[in-house]
Order: sequence, then structure tokens, then C-alpha cells
Amino acid sequence: MTYSSQQLTDIRAIEDCARRYCRGVDRLDLKLMQSAYWPEATDNHGVFVGNAMEFAERCMVSHLKWRSTSHCIFNHTIELEADGQRARGEIYNVTYLFQQDADVLDTWHGRYLDEYEKRGEEWRILQRVCVHEGTHSRAVKAMDIDAAAFRQGSFDRSVAGRPLGP
Repeated sequence: MTYSSQQLTDIRAIEDCARRYCRGVDRLDLKLMQSAYWPEATDNHGVFVGNAMEFAERCMVSHLKWRSTSHCIFNHTIELEADGQRARGEIYNVTYLFQQDADVLDTWHGRYLDEYEKRGEEWRILQRVCVHEGTHSRAVKAMDIDAAAFRQGSFDRSVAGRPLGP
């Protein structure tokens, strides 16, 4: 398939939107997470179905039970509508969640089914459905390295608007 430069720009903007969501939830940065959604967007995450802004607020509390999380997204398929203002997407996701009070790793496997909308030059999620493929938890043993010498996974979690990099 041949894409126009505008279509390539739009696809990249949608991918950036998906990454804002992941970074926002992992860093517990409410504004960043909300910036992935339009204000009236909906999110169906199984345990929560409703306004995406409220879902993001809920995540800022519900994710405190993990000392760190890593939302890893793969295989992001995007289909642009002919009008250039809407798109649909499917993202494969594996999320690693380290429990706060135990040496346990929770792992979530699934997909995000998204509807995107472009307003002006900006793309955001209008509707998201989270599809669950499987979960598991297992005890983890630390690697044989001096892990205490590294910054730990939650050191930058609650620093809203933290710039990228060190």
C-alpha cells in the first residue's frame, strides 16, 4: 500500500497518542494520560466502563498497589478512514506490574481496540475497548546484581510533566 505524506503523519500522530497513554499510566501522570483521549471519550476496561477522563483519574489510585508498571505496546494496526478525520486501531499489549508489598510480578496480556478522531491537527482516542487475553502472577527473585545502585521503577512516578531523559 502506498501512503501519502499526510497519511504517514496521521499514523505517526496516532502512534504518539498511544504512547502518551502508556507513559501517562505508567508514570501516574494524569494530565499526560488524559491527553490521549478527547474529553467525551469512553473507555471500556472491563472493571470500568465510562468516561475516559474518569478512568484516568481512577488509574492514578488503582495503580498505587504496584511499585511500577510497564505498558508495552506492539503490533499497532491503524486503518485511516477516507475522510482523514477518523481511524480505527488495534494494539497488542503486555503489561508488567510489580506489586508494591510483595516480590510478585503480575502480567497482563491483551489488546486495545480504538476509535480515533482528528480535530484540527491533533489525534486522540474517542473510544477504547480493552480485550483481555490472559493474566498471571508469579513470585520473582531478584537478579544477582546490585539492584540498589539503580534508580528504582517508581522514582519518577508522581512527577507530573516530567521531561523525557535523565
